[in-house]
Amino acid sequence: MDVTERLYYQESRLLEFDAVVISVSERNGGQIAVTLDRTAFYPTGGGQPADTGTLGDARVVDCIDAESDCVLHVIKGPVPEIGDRVHGKIDWLRRLDHLQQHTGQHILSAAFVKLFDAPTHSFRVLEHECEIDVALDDPTDERIEQAVDLANQIIWDNRPITIRQVTSEEAVVLPLRKEPSREGELRVIEIDDFDLTPCGGTHAKSTGEVGVIAVRSWERAKGLTRIQFMAGVRVLADYRKANRTARDMAAMFSAGREDSAALVSKLIEESKKLRRRVSELEEVACRVEAEDLLKQTSDSNRGSSPTVREGSFNARIIAKLLDDRDADSLKHLALALIAHPNTIALLGSRDGDTARLVFARSSDAAGDMSALMSRVCPIIEGRGGGRPDMAQGGGKKFEKLDEAIDLALKALG
Repeated sequence: MDVTERLYYQESRLLEFDAVVISVSERNGGQIAVTLDRTAFYPTGGGQPADTGTLGDARVVDCIDAESDCVLHVIKGPVPEIGDRVHGKIDWLRRLDHLQQHTGQHILSAAFVKLFDAPTHSFRVLEHECEIDVALDDPTDERIEQAVDLANQIIWDNRPITIRQVTSEEAVVLPLRKEPSREGELRVIEIDDFDLTPCGGTHAKSTGEVGVIAVRSWERAKGLTRIQFMAGVRVLADYRKANRTARDMAAMFSAGREDSAALVSKLIEESKKLRRRVSELEEVACRVEAEDLLKQTSDSNRGSSPTVREGSFNARIIAKLLDDRDADSLKHLALALIAHPNTIALLGSRDGDTARLVFARSSDAAGDMSALMSRVCPIIEGRGGGRPDMAQGGGKKFEKLDEAIDLALKALG
């Protein structure tokens, strides 16, 4: 018999109980763990998180299934003495949530087995959704929704769920959905005329208590199909959030919620066309800007005029800092400049909180722009690279762009 009698095995809705403290210990990090002779607190296990609640005047923040078949109650607050009789109380909303998710998993997993002979290999209750990894070949939205429809039909049938204690000998002849993971007496959860599986978690009394199951997404993972789903109160919370988002989006278009997706798709296509047109126009503008830069004379204030001079490579070097230009815009301007013979362009700009640099040279000019970029990027606490004729870089010290370009100029001689 367990050191701690587990009351939740027989009654998942038992929320308050009295027990005797049989040990108090200190865990790593100074946490206090209390062991009781009996408990309704469910410890983390089987993919299901632990219950929380109170133990006397202390807060139960975690429960751990110890190797010695006892349950450790990690508490914050007044520490009871060994032999004290204490009153425990479970946080009902957390218990209800976990009860719905775990029972929902049994129903959904059984649906995949019945429809596609696809067993569940693992199950996890996460903060916002749950995951099951299913051996489902050729997964599609249609096949997964077919399983969800069957699962919800079982829920709405409000079938009774019973707990059975069976011996290992009795278990051998039972049509269990999965093999038991332990020897000896087994706790088996039976959903009337639908599922029979060994499990130590908390479950509903009837399938109707689960409410509803919904799948959010799925993906292939490690040779299995990973399905993100939720049940019960989580579905309602997720619906409210999704509905609010859909309504807000529809309001932007002054349209109905169902029309939003088509309108967004249309807007995206229009945006792509406009971006292509803007890019084409920017290339034209950069050619004009390049001609203007080439005509300007040397000026020590690079904020308004470029530095234009001959380098040791006998090339015309044009260095300039620009305002609010992204990497593509700097690249377009650099390409327009180096379309002219014997030209090197050293361009920089602040792009939001990022420093941008583009170095380029015409095909007849000398110099390795990639090596030059690697040399100056540490000044702006960034990195960059590229080809000998063109390189790009970025960093977070935009206030040091001047210094970076000065170093590049000196390196070119």
